[in-house]
Amino acid sequence: MKEVSAGGVVYRRRGEELEIQLIQDRYGKISLAKGKMEAGETIEQTALREIWEETGIHGRIDKKLDTIYYQYVQPQAGTIDKEVHYFLVEAEEGKLHAQIEEIRSVEWYRPQEAWEKQRELGYDNNDHILQKAFEELSVSVNL
Repeated sequence: MKEVSAGGVVYRRRGEELEIQLIQDRYGKISLAKGKMEAGETIEQTALREIWEETGIHGRIDKKLDTIYYQYVQPQAGTIDKEVHYFLVEAEEGKLHAQIEEIRSVEWYRPQEAWEKQRELGYDNNDHILQKAFEELSVSVNL
């Protein structure tokens, strides 16, 4: 069985400061807002909807970052082939709040702090996505 999801690295500028949005998922891991594609949606629509639903932020897609692939096992369905499309998304409006049915929390972080949180508590396959976002934003962090 195949499952397609989409989400993004959401960022905002506050004066000279750049901030990156990270969520803490229901398992306590640091991650990026994402979710399953619904019937009739494009991948881009899915990414923006999921970001809004999970974090309360409406955004605009700057560009596609990458797609990651992995497998997981679901007791009823067996092995699921997961495909997740990630975009670089600039926050435009909204009030930050976590969709508590899906995630534990959502916060804004300076780039270095976001990278450290990702490395300490995040999923390994998101390292590459966050690095690509930093490259696109011309941000350097201590890897």
